[in-house]
Amino acid sequence: MTYLKARAADLLKQINETHRPVVITQNGEPRAVLQDPESYENMRNAIGLLKLISLGEEDIKDGKSKSQEEVFATIENILRERMK
Repeated sequence: MTYLKARAADLLKQINETHRPVVITQNGEPRAVLQDPESYENMRNAIGLLKLISLGEEDIKDGKSKSQEEVFATIENILRERMK
């Protein structure tokens, strides 16, 4: 924490240039992570995609999915009905 207080501007510059996070410790224990906004947003997006994949896998395990053929057949039927 002492180093952070004294060198905040330098740390921010380093983090934004390298895109590598800095772990902030207090009494030798990790307390926070300082990260540039772009890397943080990329991480959030990646986590969001992983959550969606996980939900999709659960749906498949629970039998809550349709084959590609079923989906396309349903779409074709809807389009045919609308064209009448």
